Amino acid sequence: MKDVYKWADGGQVRTIVEKQKLALLGEAPPKEEGAKKKKAKPAPEAKPAAKATEDKPEEEAKTIDIKTLIGRDVDTGNSAELLAKHNAFTKGRVLTRFPPEPNGYLHIGHAKSIRFNFTVAKEYGGETYVRFDDTNPIKENNEFIDHIKEIVDWLGYKPWKTTASSDYFPELYDHAVKLIKKGLAFVCFQEAAEMSHCRRECIESPWRNTSIEENLKAFEKMRCGYYAEGKCCLRAKMDMSSPNTVMRDMVMYRVRFVGHPHSGDKWCIYPTYDWTHGMVDSMENITHSLCTLEFEVRRECYYWFLQKCDMYKPMVWEFGRLNMSNTVLSKRKIEMLINDKFVTGWNDPRLHTIQGLKRRGYTPSIINTFCEAIGVTRNSNETLTSYKLLEHYARRELDTSAPRTFGVAEPLLLEIVNFETVKETKIETPLFPADPTKGNQTYTVTKNVFIEMDDFSEDKKTGFFGVMPE
Repeated sequence: MKDVYKWADGGQVRTIVEKQKLALLGEAPPKEEGAKKKKAKPAPEAKPAAKATEDKPEEEAKTIDIKTLIGRDVDTGNSAELLAKHNAFTKGRVLTRFPPEPNGYLHIGHAKSIRFNFTVAKEYGGETYVRFDDTNPIKENNEFIDHIKEIVDWLGYKPWKTTASSDYFPELYDHAVKLIKKGLAFVCFQEAAEMSHCRRECIESPWRNTSIEENLKAFEKMRCGYYAEGKCCLRAKMDMSSPNTVMRDMVMYRVRFVGHPHSGDKWCIYPTYDWTHGMVDSMENITHSLCTLEFEVRRECYYWFLQKCDMYKPMVWEFGRLNMSNTVLSKRKIEMLINDKFVTGWNDPRLHTIQGLKRRGYTPSIINTFCEAIGVTRNSNETLTSYKLLEHYARRELDTSAPRTFGVAEPLLLEIVNFETVKETKIETPLFPADPTKGNQTYTVTKNVFIEMDDFSEDKKTGFFGVMPE
């Protein structure tokens, strides 16, 4: 087709083909990992949400059509009873969440996710949680928690509620016990290396078929601190033959004798992200769980847990994460740069953390406008955005907000020996070249002026337009 329609607009061709596919084949099943999905429309312009005054959504919210929001209608398989309970809480409104892990500072990629979650919900009269996914106390602390709250507010977004996964630790524990009683979870005593090998080779754990009574006792011992770290863990009894490695009896709980920044020392077992994420989404009545594409492979286990626990299943939709050229966004890699003294900290202005950009003079409107411009799509995580695009939006805003002035970075003192021949010693220039109506500034010329070092040459050079001998 490319040979026949060499100059056709690729986007229009793709749209026509997708419509014809839908007409012939219908919508793809929602859980089919390899299925193609329509491109999501760019999220609307960021608007700071009004401060919530109630703990529940307003009664008069409009009903959201999922197909209108993300381009495809999906039935997640909720029962009428679960739907009724869920809708009684949401009143038909969209509820999203921004779920950062408090193990580092937010970067420009997080700004994209924040904007998407908040503006999608707000566009349809909904609300957004900020929820700390604090399931790994080894790397989490209150400095990161306070920073995240500050940055979300600085960017202009007001959460409906601020919660933490640790708020739901008791409920998560109770649900884990119920899964054990259903024969769907077991305490495994394999060492980490052996477990990894068995999961790769689809080999069941020797403890997989331990009795329910023994598993309940062992899990209670885990909770009471009877076992050392790494000695055992609670695993879900999923499908060890699944082609999706995530589904091969994943870990739900592990032992950690570490204080938690939010729950203190109440627990010595901590839930994993995969066990916690979907369960808390359901408990908070999230309608749309918006994640980056690397979590797509985990959607199957997300729904498996909710199905087995008889919980409401939110709509899950993944989008391409932001990758920028000439910088590092991975928190793990940034932490390595900090530890190796290549940068001074999370707020180093050479980094594209929000705090680093803030120190360089970037404003919330620059960052939000950039995120609006790049949009949100299902494109691969390999898509690279040039850092120059962010700088473009910075220049565009500064062009209308920053009055011009003159400065010399590497000054060289110059004396004008024939200064008496200068006719004009007062020079008037506009504060904003693109809009002279915003005012002018006046400079006074004297016989001693500073020029840039690069604008001076002791020798005459062809094509040099600075100061040089005649």
